[in-house]
Amino acid sequence: MAEISIGKPYDDHYISDNSWIRIFNPDVTDSEEYVWHRDKETRVVEVLEGNGWKLQFDNELPFVINKGDTIHIEKMVYHRIIPSNNKLRIKINEVI
Repeated sequence: MAEISIGKPYDDHYISDNSWIRIFNPDVTDSEEYVWHRDKETRVVEVLEGNGWKLQFDNELPFVINKGDTIHIEKMVYHRIIPSNNKLRIKINEVI
């Protein structure tokens, strides 16, 4: 089931309560919408599709994320995504 995330630069497609596919489409969003944020739960993110996108953690340099990468994001750690010019598709699993 797809859920349109009003005011967010992505759409979510839920697999279960703790797992979903998130799709970022830079053609329909403004890069200013990609803000620093923290998540309430620890997440494991798998990159399924995308080229040239970057992830940045607080007080660290941004790094390119590639298809096949798995990224562990601890809860309440500031981070942001830096868009590229193509679609990014990731799978998010919350660790509870």
